[in-house]
Amino acid sequence: MWEIAAASRVLDVKPRYAYALWCRDFAATSIVARLGGRVVGYITGYLRPDAADTVFVWQVAVHEAARGRRMAATMLDELVERVGAAHLETTITADNAASIALFSGLAERHGADVERTELFGPAELGADHDPEILYRIGPLKTISNR
Repeated sequence: MWEIAAASRVLDVKPRYAYALWCRDFAATSIVARLGGRVVGYITGYLRPDAADTVFVWQVAVHEAARGRRMAATMLDELVERVGAAHLETTITADNAASIALFSGLAERHGADVERTELFGPAELGADHDPEILYRIGPLKTISNR
């Protein structure tokens, strides 16, 4: 996971230790995709402590060799099915067209609305970081409940 994040040159890369802890403590709300036995994609997420019906997606990453296979969308759909949460949240910067399309597509596939509000701006993240826009998607209809 760390290698994929570092190679992306887009994601905020955390220490390897953080990814190892994430896999241990949040395995039920995260996804790892393999191709030929090699990890080629992942989603890190967690249920919000103050909103148990909401899964927050922190990072979505797909290795360059696995792009173009709808892997990110498939992993997101699998996460929604597995967790069964009514809502999904994530943050996206305004310049990240790929993530905006990914999460807008999720909302469309699951018959859900999308609310957008600024979650963190310069006051929290500093002047050198673009504002993080909160995407709240829901209520989600799982594929089995459509």
